[in-house]
Formats: sequence, C-alpha cells, structure tokens
Amino acid sequence: MQTKTFKGGIHPAGHKELSKGHPVERYLPKGDLVFPTNQHIGKPARPIVQKGDKVLAGQIIAEADGFVSANVISSCSGTVKAVEERVTSAGTRALCIVVENDGQFTLAPGVGKTRHEGTLSNKDILDAVQAAGIIGLGGAGFPTHVKLSSKNPEGIDYIIANGSECEPYITCDDLLMQKENREIVEGIKLVLQLFPNAQGIIAIEDNKPEAIKAMEAVCAGEKQVSVQPVMAKYPEGGERNLISVVTGRDLRFGQLPADVGCIVCNVATLHAIYRAVFHSEPLMERYFTVSGNAIASPRTLCVRLGTNCSELIQAAGGIREGCTVKKVLFGGPMMGVALTTLDLPVNKNNNALTVLAEDDVELAQSQMTACIRCGRCAHACPIHLVPQLMAEAAQRKDYERYEKKLYGLDCIACGSCTYVCPAKRPLMQLFKQTKAAILAAKRK
Repeated sequence: MQTKTFKGGIHPAGHKELSKGHPVERYLPKGDLVFPTNQHIGKPARPIVQKGDKVLAGQIIAEADGFVSANVISSCSGTVKAVEERVTSAGTRALCIVVENDGQFTLAPGVGKTRHEGTLSNKDILDAVQAAGIIGLGGAGFPTHVKLSSKNPEGIDYIIANGSECEPYITCDDLLMQKENREIVEGIKLVLQLFPNAQGIIAIEDNKPEAIKAMEAVCAGEKQVSVQPVMAKYPEGGERNLISVVTGRDLRFGQLPADVGCIVCNVATLHAIYRAVFHSEPLMERYFTVSGNAIASPRTLCVRLGTNCSELIQAAGGIREGCTVKKVLFGGPMMGVALTTLDLPVNKNNNALTVLAEDDVELAQSQMTACIRCGRCAHACPIHLVPQLMAEAAQRKDYERYEKKLYGLDCIACGSCTYVCPAKRPLMQLFKQTKAAILAAKRK
C-alpha cells in the first residue's frame, strides 16, 4: 500500500536505533511510588486514602472528581506515607499520594479477573475504561471514557489507532506494536463495538517495518481493522495531521476529531482498554523509553506508574562513563518537558526520559538573531499557521490578534518552527507562554 503524508512538517534525526536493540523488560520499582492527582486533562482526582492506610496494587486511591476527570490507581502494595503537595514536572505543585512500596505488589481483589467477550455491553466497556483510570497515553492525557462517550456514535466513521510515534528517540509504541499486536487489535475491536458504522485503521510510519509487519499479521482476515503505513515525518502523530493523511478529511480550527467523523486513540491506550475490559486490569503500568546520548544502555521498559525517574535511569545502565548530562526531558527533544530534578514520578501520559549530553536550546540561544523573514516557519507548520506573525503579536502582547486573527491557541507546540528557524528564535517557547497567559486571563 502506498504511504501518505501531510503538508508541512520536518525530518529530524530519529536516533531510535539507540533503544530498539534491547528486549522489553518489566521493571519493578524499589523505592516509594508517587501518584499526582492531576495526571490528566480536567479536574484533579479526589484522594480517598489517608496517611497510614494500607493499599494494594490495582486499588483506586483517588476518585475522578467529575466527568472530565480520571481515577488514580496504586501500582504497588504498601502503606500510604503522605498525601501532600509536591512539585511536578511542569514546575507547579499538585496534590500527590505517596505510597511506601512493600515490594510485594499484591493485587487488589478482582484485579486480573477475566471477562467474556460475548457478555459485554457498551456500558460494560465504558464503565471498565472509566474505572481503570485510562487516559490518552500519547501525551495529551484526555480521559478516554469521555472521548468514547460520543453524542452521535452513528456519525463516527473511523477509529484511528495512532502508531506513528514520530518524536525522536522514543520507541515504546513501536515495540508495543511488535509485542502486544493482538491485544491492540482486540482493543480497537472493543472501541468499534461502541461505533456501529466505523472501521478501524492502524496508522504506522513507514520507518517501523517490524511493527507494520506484526500488526498486518494480526489484521489478516479482519473485516473492520486494517493497517495504513504513512510516510515518516514529524509531527505525523498530531491528530489533525493523522486524520488528514488517513481519511483525507481536514479539521477546521476549533473542530474536534468527532466533528469530522473520527476518533483517534494511541496504540498504548487501546492496549490499556483491552487489559481493562477483558482482564479487569486498571492502568498501573506502561511501556516507557529511557534513551539519549548520555544513557549507557538505552532501552524500553515496562514500568509501574509512580516509579521515580532516577530508578529508571539506573535500570538503563545509568549515565555513560565520562559523560556530563546537560538536559533531561520527559518525552523527546521536540515536545518534551525539561526537568530540573530526577525526583519525579512517571505519570500516565509520560512515555519517555531523554537524557542528553548536549543542550541544543542553550546553543541556539547563543546564536539567536532578529527574524530574517524567510518564511521557513510557515512552510514547516503542520497546521498552516504563520509563526512569524504570531511571534510579533505575542511579543507586543496583542493577545486579541494572536487568538482571533492568527489562531494561535490552535498551535500544537510541536516545535517545527523553532527547528527550522535560521535565526534560532525560541518560537515554540514563546507560543507556550502566550497560550498560558491567555488561558490564565480567561480563567480569571
């Protein structure tokens, strides 16, 4: 099948070979586990345990506080050590539940109980997904039960499984598709049950031939699910881009995927849906890549949520001998969040740690000049914004023009404009700050 692509985008070096050479191993944490109550878009969960309580793996320790919220699940057994505010990777403080890990990982009653496919209603599926605390595992963190609760299920034509994984260094979804291919397809089929007119399409970039082969093998003979290779280009994994490539439909600014008959789920989310619905397993662990040119033995691990980042770096061989770490990111170098400390837990929507011996941002800052009006940023923008004009409006704090005329709030912060800018201007950082300022003003 011929591969497809979208207008705009860039081709950064992938560096994925660093972490693909090791088999995926399950890592069991040794230290305390920390569970922020705000690991999702929407209202933070409400703690239902207190200091001194005994908890089991798979037990709900914070309940969704509203429809757009998500349960938080303990991934270990042990004793609640604290319920307190702690600094998060975003640099803000959030209420966290700290569990002293007893090292036994004793499961809560009912976790792992098999459900039979023929007895499942649509309500059973949605209830299981909601109880399991599943959110979008590709990075956005939107509660999955909300996404699947469409007001017009008959109007959904496509369920798109996002297996593009275009961010450099990260290989967790690639390896998940190779190892858990059948469970991902079963997860898609569960979602398809909710949408009677939809077909499932698994979109995978063509630089992942092993994943394409593995998924095609399972899809052979399936009437509703197929694999669509797409051309490797960043940011292929953005919903707007993926929908355009797979279906030919374009989202206008302000529209949601459901408005054009599509629902997009990351392959890891679909795998979690399968485990939750058929095996009564809440979201306790995920595939997670530890990579970068400063890591001694880059790899993808299956990790328990709440595990401390410093433990995972050691699990990947630690820092290379003689290497000085300049930057550590949650995620990859394009959209990742730079960390000021490793004393942070892995959250549901974290898929990687990237540990680098060079800081390209620091180098760019030393070389920055005034905008030369070359237009490369506009050519690279995958959603057809004009970053040059957005930057001018942002610097003048002309937020009305930024939002209403230039559609700045639709920026997906992919960093393509920053990557191609010959003047080395920190465009994405400026746009993130501007969006935060506008939204803060709206909340007031």
